[in-house]
Amino acid sequence: MHDCELPDQSDIFAFLADPATHGLCEPVKRIDTHGAAVFLAGKNVYKVKKAVRFAFMDFSTLAKRREACERELAVNAANAPCLYLGTVPISQINSTLNLGEGGKTVEWAVHMRRFDENQTFDHLAERGELNLDLIAKLAAAVFESHRRAPVVSSGNAFPALRGLAEETLDALKGDEAFAREAVMSLRQAMLQAFAHKGKLLEQREAKGKVRRCHGDLHLRNIAFIEGQPVLFDAIEFDEKIAICDIFYDLAFLLMDLWTRGLRRHANLLFNRYLWVCDEVEEQIKGLQLLPLFLSLRAAIRAKVAVLQPGGAQKHAKEARLYFDAATDFIKSDRPALIAIGGLSGTGKSSLAALLAGSIGGAPGAIHLRSDVERKRLFHVKEFDRLPEEAYRQEATARTYRRLRELAAGALAAGHSVIVDAVHLRQEERAAIEEVARQAYARFAGLWLAAPLDLLVKRVDERQADASDATRAVVEVQAKHDAGKISWHSLDASKPLEANCNKATASIPSS
Repeated sequence: MHDCELPDQSDIFAFLADPATHGLCEPVKRIDTHGAAVFLAGKNVYKVKKAVRFAFMDFSTLAKRREACERELAVNAANAPCLYLGTVPISQINSTLNLGEGGKTVEWAVHMRRFDENQTFDHLAERGELNLDLIAKLAAAVFESHRRAPVVSSGNAFPALRGLAEETLDALKGDEAFAREAVMSLRQAMLQAFAHKGKLLEQREAKGKVRRCHGDLHLRNIAFIEGQPVLFDAIEFDEKIAICDIFYDLAFLLMDLWTRGLRRHANLLFNRYLWVCDEVEEQIKGLQLLPLFLSLRAAIRAKVAVLQPGGAQKHAKEARLYFDAATDFIKSDRPALIAIGGLSGTGKSSLAALLAGSIGGAPGAIHLRSDVERKRLFHVKEFDRLPEEAYRQEATARTYRRLRELAAGALAAGHSVIVDAVHLRQEERAAIEEVARQAYARFAGLWLAAPLDLLVKRVDERQADASDATRAVVEVQAKHDAGKISWHSLDASKPLEANCNKATASIPSS
C-alpha cells in the first residue's frame, strides 16, 4: 500500500510539534490518522497531509498535498466556516524551517481555529454525554447540510459506489485480519444488493438525492461548539466518494452510533431526519438501500482500521468489529408493524421512541407519529400549533390515511415501522392491522390506558412537543366509546421501561 519512495516528513512533524515554533510554553498535542498529522498548538491547529499513496487516496507529491489542503478549505466552508482559516506554507532556508513564507516551500498545512477537542461527538459518546437532545440537534444539522449540498446528476453515482464496494472487498480479501470465506460471503451479498437496487439508486440520482455531501460523516468529525453540532473534516481527496446519495452520507453516522451500542441514538437521529426531510414518500422508498449503505460504510471502516498508525495487529479487534457489523447490516429480516393507540397523554410517543431502536434491523423502526404527519400535511413546523379545523374528523381521517400509506411504503422497503396515533375508532385499528396483513408483516397492537386525571396532568405539563392536545381534547376523547379493543393492553401509569419490556414481548418473532 505504501510507496518506499515517498518523502520523509519526520523533520516537518518534529518542527510542528515543537512549542517554540508557535511561541508557546505548553506542549503541542499531535493526533495522527492514516492520512494526516494534526498539531494542536495553543489556539491554532495545523493539519498536514501525510505523504501516502493508497488505492483510494494519493498525497504522494507536494502539489497533491497542497491541492488537498486547498480543497479541504473549500468543501468545509458551508458546514464549518468558523473553523477553517486558510492554508499555510511551511518553508525552508538552508536547514531552518519556518511556518509561513520565507524560502522554499517544503510542505503545506491547513490552518484551523482550535476548539475543545474533548467536545467532538466521539468523545461525548465515550463519556456518556451524548444525550438525545444533542442527537435531535445533530439530525437538524445533517438535514441542513444535505439541503444546501449541490445536486449532482452525472449518472455516475451507482457505478462509483459499486466500484468503491469492489475495491473495499478486494482490500478486505487481501488482509489476514479477515477470514477469506467470510469476505467472499459478504462480497456475494453486497454485489447481489447492487444488482437488485441499482435501478433505485439511479432513480434517486435523477430526483436530486445524489449530492456533493460531507462524505466522512462520523462522530469524530462532528464537534459541539457554542451549543450546536458543527460538521467538519469533509472528504476533500476524492469527489467519487463525496458525491453520493444523501442516505449513504447519513448511513456513516448511523453505522457509527449503532456499532458503539448507541442504538436508541441512531434510531432517533434516523427518525428526526425523516420527520423534517422533503418528499418523505421518496425517502421511505429509498430505505431499501439502507442495509447496503450501512454494510458498505462498516466494511470501509474495517478496511481503514488496519491502515491506522500501529498497523493491522494493533487494530485487528476494531477491524473485525466493523467487519462483523457489515455482515449483519446486509442481512434481511421480516419487517414488523407495531401500532400504538390510546388517549392523548398516555405516552404513546415516548413508548414508540424507546421501543423503535430495538425493532428490526439497523437503525431500528421508523416512528410514524400522527402529530408530526398532521403538521406535515398542513405545511407547518413540528412545534407550531395548528388551528382547530386541522383536528376535525375529515382532517383526522386524512392524517390516518397518510400514516397507513407511509407504513405500507416502509414495509414494502423491508423496514419495520411503529405507527403512533390515538386509534380511538375501531375502524382505524382494523385499517392499520390490514396494512400489516397486506404486507405479510409481523403485527402487534398496543393499547395504553391510564386514569383521566393523570392524562390531563401530563398534557398540561407538556413543553416543546408536536402534540397540540389539551385537557379539553383528552376529556372529549375519554367520552368516546372506543368499542372492543383487542390490542395488548398496557398500564400507562406504570414506568415506561416496564411497558417497553412488555411491548417487546408481545411482538411476534417470526
